[in-house]
This record gives sequence, C-alpha cells and structure tokens, in this order.
Amino acid sequence: MPPFAERFVRLPDYPLATIPQRKRALIARGVDVIDLGAGDADLAPPPRALERLQAAAMEPAMSRYGFGMGYLPYREAASAFMQKRFGVACDPMTEVVPLLGSKEGITHLAFAYMETGSVGIIPEPGYNAYQGGTLLANGEAYRYQLRPRTKFLVELDEIPDDILDRARILYLNYPNNPTAAVAPMEYLERVVKTCIERDIILVYDNAYSEMAFDGYVPPSIFQVDGAKEIAIEFHSLSKTYNMTGWRCGWAVARPEIASSLAKVKSFIDTGQFMGIQAAGVAALESWESFLPGNLAIFKERRDAAVRAFRAAGFECEVPLATMYLWIKLPEGIASADFAERMLEDEGVIIMSGSSFGAGGEGFFRISFITSPARITEAAQRAGKVLAGMMVGAA
Repeated sequence: MPPFAERFVRLPDYPLATIPQRKRALIARGVDVIDLGAGDADLAPPPRALERLQAAAMEPAMSRYGFGMGYLPYREAASAFMQKRFGVACDPMTEVVPLLGSKEGITHLAFAYMETGSVGIIPEPGYNAYQGGTLLANGEAYRYQLRPRTKFLVELDEIPDDILDRARILYLNYPNNPTAAVAPMEYLERVVKTCIERDIILVYDNAYSEMAFDGYVPPSIFQVDGAKEIAIEFHSLSKTYNMTGWRCGWAVARPEIASSLAKVKSFIDTGQFMGIQAAGVAALESWESFLPGNLAIFKERRDAAVRAFRAAGFECEVPLATMYLWIKLPEGIASADFAERMLEDEGVIIMSGSSFGAGGEGFFRISFITSPARITEAAQRAGKVLAGMMVGAA
C-alpha cells in the first residue's frame, strides 16, 4: 500500500466522526443518552417543503442530472431571498451557486485559490471545513484563537504581516459556531477594508443568519460597502428550516468568484437531486410564515439551557444567535476529559472546546436541539460530572 499524501496526514480527526457509533453502543447498553452534540435539531422542516419533495419525487424530469445549473427556480429563490432579507441584489445565473449544503462549497472553494505556500486564515475554535479545504488544497492554515478578550472576533491587525502577505482566504463565521458570538458592522467594515487592501478572499459563512433572538438581526457581508469586490457568502437551509440531512445551500459572489467555485464543483459533483432544490424553493417561500414559530421553540430551549447550566455551576452568556451555548470550564479541567466523562459516565453528548482546535480549550459547546426538560436533565448530569472532576483535581 502506498503512503498517504502529506495533505491527508495533516488532516485532524473530524470531531463528530465517531459519535454516532459511540452513541449507538451506549443505547445498546441501555444508557439513557441525551445528544447535545451536533447542531441537528429534532424538529420538522416546513410542511410545504415536505409536500414539494413528495411531488417532485414523482416527476421524472427531476431525477435527471441537474449539473451545476441545477433547478433554475432554486437559483431564483435564493436570489429573491438575498434581496428581500438583506437588500442585496444578485444575478441568479452568474452570482448564485447551488450547493450540496454550504459545507462542501466552503471546502471546495479553497481548491480554486489555495496552493503550496499560500495561507488560509482560520478562526479557532471554528468549523472544521475551513481547515479541511485549506489543507486538502495544499495550503497552510494560520489559526487565530478566538478568545473572550476580543469578543471572539478575528482581529486582523494582530496577525503578522508576512502571514497577511501570503493569505489567499480569510474564513469568518458570524453568528459564530461554536462561540455564538456576533460581529458588529464596524468590525465587518474594518475586515472588508483590510481584505480589499491585501487582496484576500473573504469567505463569509452565514449559516446562522436566520437563527437570532431578542431583536438581533444578523447582516449579510454584502451590506458592507465594497464587500462584493472580495467576498463570497455561504447560506444553508440546514439550521433555518431543520433540513440538515437534505444538504441544500448556496453561495453568492460576484461572477468571477462564483464561477471559480462552480468550475471546481463541475469536476467533483454533477449537481444535487433537483427534487431537493424544488423543496428548497418551498422552504424559502415559507420563510415569513415558518421562521417565527421555529425561532420561538429555539428561544425557549436557549433560555432553558442558560438557566439549567448556570444552576448546575457553569458560566455562560445568553447568546443572541445560533443554537449553541459556549460554556466555560474551571481552570484545570481539560475540555476533552470533561466531554469523555459526560459521555461515558452520564450518557450526555457534548462537544469539547478542543475538538474545534486548541483555541477552544477551556470551553465546551452544547446544542440546544432537544426539549427544555431533556436539556435541564443534561445540565444536572453535567453538574455531577463537574463536581466529581473538581474533587479529583483538588
């Protein structure tokens, strides 16, 4: 057997890769498992999306190759959403790229811009697709640690000039996974200015743009003057519409950037099942009627999670967006050890901060993706684990 390529060897283990098998083994042992790991809610998609998928499955034309073009009404629906939601005009044919979920598009974009010697600036903790694309495209990952002192923002003026000189891509994700941080417009304006000056592609992962609370309204990067010159924004139906397994998203950028991603994808996939894209149209058309009720459920879960974990002895902020709590651990408690004890001792699946990169150490993430009662039970179990580890560390 030949040796693995260096780019493969450099890939870290994907943090969620082994969880399904371990979860199944625990259930088989009779353990009452509470899964707060992946951002994968136990809620239903919009009824209109389900109905459209059923109808589309019976249409022979939908089962043919979609290619990069995809289902034209889906492109048009994505373009209409950008205009209605953000006031951003984009041509559905030249500035929208249909994706098999935003993750694959974020990863594959790197193949158009990264090469040996070039740098991708990656927030850490952060979504593992950012480093995956960078490393698989033979680029170098520069990991910027997101910490409370910067309010979990990537401050470009703290990055060495030689790194910025070699940077091809900057990955940003606000509202942020896993920290749930949000970015003020003043900050985004500074980032866009630097990326224009440095000729850096700004990959703006906006998967949580519709999952916000307490009056907060997340922006599009294209609401910043000049952003269209250097940015590409990624959207997903996964979180907004409880459609994680459907793998349906899109990217928006000016034609030169959009076409680079489309060209890479033309060698990797032959388009998504157009019936799913047709259902995506129905989901987007359900935005105004579906979103408020769905967000009300998540807000109830958020509030229950904050109350329960604080009562169990943890520190956490009330997030303005996303489906996550980023919870601080006491000094001396390693996040991986805590997550392992939670899983094996209490049957609760969480994500250690370190699973998102070394910059996440000292925290863990829970997803408020199940009922308030189950979240409260999980928090109580977490309190028991923490108490036991504190006694052991004393």
